[in-house]
Amino acid sequence: MKILVGSKNPVKIAAAKEAFEKYFEDVEVLGYEIDSGVPAQPVREETFRGARNRAVNLKKMNDEKNCGAEFFVGIEGGISDAYGRWFSFGAICIIDKNGNEAFGTSPQFELPSFVIEKLLEGEELGTVMDEIQNTENTKQKHGAIGFFTKGKMERKELYVAGLTVAIAPFLHRELFFEE
Repeated sequence: MKILVGSKNPVKIAAAKEAFEKYFEDVEVLGYEIDSGVPAQPVREETFRGARNRAVNLKKMNDEKNCGAEFFVGIEGGISDAYGRWFSFGAICIIDKNGNEAFGTSPQFELPSFVIEKLLEGEELGTVMDEIQNTENTKQKHGAIGFFTKGKMERKELYVAGLTVAIAPFLHRELFFEE
């Protein structure tokens, strides 16, 4: 089974492979650089829109190039506020070859106010985390969650959880989709 992911980020590709392998056999996951159509640091619903845009654009590419994929995955990291606090999370959109769509989210984790200030000014979380840790490319490694949990949870785990719940409607098609 071929699955396309709208990113070349190895964390997102590995997360998609791990999640789909929970339910399907012979999973092949390929990553493509796909534009999300939202700012580099999405806020609130922009995060879901970015994930969906990636999945939709992958399906279009698949249909045009006859890639033979069965699922198209958009993963977008963003921030949202609730209960007077700001959280980081991943929004996931999965579209199947028939055009059915399902969404999921990763667990959310709170971010400190000085980080949120930078993000709301347009900086990307990965860049801010690189500055905090004096390193490079955090988002293709353990991510912000790896830093804040002192390595007890990494970015891939967040995405696997979100992908797992986004796959659920495809396991119960009769309840979610009119085919």
